[in-house]
Amino acid sequence: MKILGIVLVLLVALEHLYFLYLEMFLWTTPKGLKIFGNTPEKAEVSRVLAANQGLYNGFLAAGLLWGLGYPGAAGIHIQMFFLGCVIVAGIYGGLTVGKRILYLQAGPALLGLLALLVV
Repeated sequence: MKILGIVLVLLVALEHLYFLYLEMFLWTTPKGLKIFGNTPEKAEVSRVLAANQGLYNGFLAAGLLWGLGYPGAAGIHIQMFFLGCVIVAGIYGGLTVGKRILYLQAGPALLGLLALLVV
């Protein structure tokens, strides 16, 4: 279970680095427009907000990677804290934006948290 937990935490961190990339750099591009279902006008108006959101996703990824690199129980606790943050963000996004966020964001984080708890 320990290796599964590490893999899942790493997956969630990489997922959030991808969200950072999408929201900070691709928001107004054709790929970003398609992924987020925006029009060019709506994307341009919300570009700064999306970049800010992307930055927060980067902080979540950084926290998870920090926890993976930190030794012992403290590292596990750091990972659990940041996975909890991802789960809350995923639930909120699932309720306010779309259920897809619940599955893509909160789902892997919940599996990772469960794997850490079993260790």
